[in-house]
Parts: sequence; structure tokens; C-alpha cells
Amino acid sequence: PRAPPPSPLSSSRMSKEEAKKLAGYKSVDDHVTSGMVVGLGTGSTAYYAVERVGQKLASGELKDIVCIPTSVRTKEQAEGLKIPLCTLNEKSKLDVAIDGADAVDPNLALIKGGGGALLREKMVEVMAKKFVCIVDDSKLCKGLGPSFALPVEIVPFCSEHTMRTIAELPELKGCKAVIRTGDCSNNKVEEGKPPAVTDNGNYIVDLSFDTPIADVNAAAAALKKTVGVVEHGIFEGMTYQVIVAFADGTTRTAGQGGEPAWW
Repeated sequence: PRAPPPSPLSSSRMSKEEAKKLAGYKSVDDHVTSGMVVGLGTGSTAYYAVERVGQKLASGELKDIVCIPTSVRTKEQAEGLKIPLCTLNEKSKLDVAIDGADAVDPNLALIKGGGGALLREKMVEVMAKKFVCIVDDSKLCKGLGPSFALPVEIVPFCSEHTMRTIAELPELKGCKAVIRTGDCSNNKVEEGKPPAVTDNGNYIVDLSFDTPIADVNAAAAALKKTVGVVEHGIFEGMTYQVIVAFADGTTRTAGQGGEPAWW
């Protein structure tokens, strides 16, 4: 008998976008079943998880689910796909939440907030029985800090003062702090633009590091105690599982139900 033709994924490398889609679809296929309350993340990878939920509802494969979006952007996408929505005010407990990340360390601690939705993401995802993180392999790192700047959401009042206070925290030694400008949904500095404003009417300070944050838990605690800080982008002790997609079309899963971190 003739061998089957190679699958298109094995014969060519996937684009980063295709890898994100693979992780997003797998997260829904593996973790979302009928009757669940589901947290919908924000960003370019979470987009595909939302898309998959919409597909499976439309086909009838999923029924009686209600979803909680973590941003205005995600809410609009979900409404376009006719996904039933509510907020934490209606349902405080979630079965699963699915979202991307900007960096993932071997302890499955994350940096999130590159898309500017970190406060709502954390409020929703901390309430989920399972928080499933979906990334392509470019987001894996040895230590948080150097690969992606840490976002911190702050109140606009005296924002430069709060930014200086954050930058001087010993737990964040060596960081360079800038207020995000222009479009809130990316952390590229836009010269001459006003401060970026989150869905909650706040500003974001991005902290860049040359070396990994020495103690992620201590850094998180110090930020949380700083007056003027609303929330920070360190998501630590929350991740149930990380689904990692690779350019060769494969995925690997770290965490519960998967393997130990390999990076």
C-alpha cells in the first residue's frame, strides 16, 4: 500500500499566526464542554480561542455555555460570534479561563498585559478553576523580565510620581520605566502621543529589564503594595496548564495533565 501523503503541517513550517491558532483551538477542544462558564482572554492568541468557541456553539457541539470577556475588544469579537456573555457581577466562579501570555517562565509564572487588558484579565482568570495559557514557543523564557517589558496599570493622577516610585523599588532593581503612549493594545513607544488609556481609564507603565527579575513573588508583592498601582502584569501561581505551539505544527503541554517545563 502507498504511504499517505504528508500532512501540510509536517511538510512546511507554520507561521507564528498559524501556531497561535493551533494553541487557541486546542485549548477549547481540550477544556471547554457544554454547560461551562468560560473566561475569554484578550490578544492575538486568545482571539483564536474565542473564534473556536464561536464555531463550536454555531455547530451545536457546545451548548449552554456563558462566557466572560476580559476586554471591550474581546466582548465585541464574542458578540459578533453570538457567544452568550455575562460579567463577574452575574457569575463569580468560572470553570475555565483561556488566555495568552507575553512571557512564560519554567515555574509557569507569566508576564501579561502587552495588550493592555491585564486588570480585567487577572480579575477574571483568578476566579477560574483552571486557567489555561496558550502561547507559541517564542514566549518561553528562562526568567521573566528581559524578553518582554512588565506592564503595570496605574491611576492617571500624578502618574509620573507613581512611575518613579515603582522604578525605585528594590525588588525591581535595574528596571527602566516608561509610560505607554498611543495605542493601549501594544507596548511600542509612540513618540509625541498622549498616554495610552486602558478600558478602565488608567495608564500603563512598562518596565524593561536587562536581567531576569530576581524574585518574581517579591516583585509582585512590592508592586501590589505601591499606592497608585491598580494591578501588575505578573500572573504567578495561577496557571493550570500552558499549551505551547511550535512552527512544525506540533504542540506540547506543560503543567497539570502535561509535562514538567522543558525550557
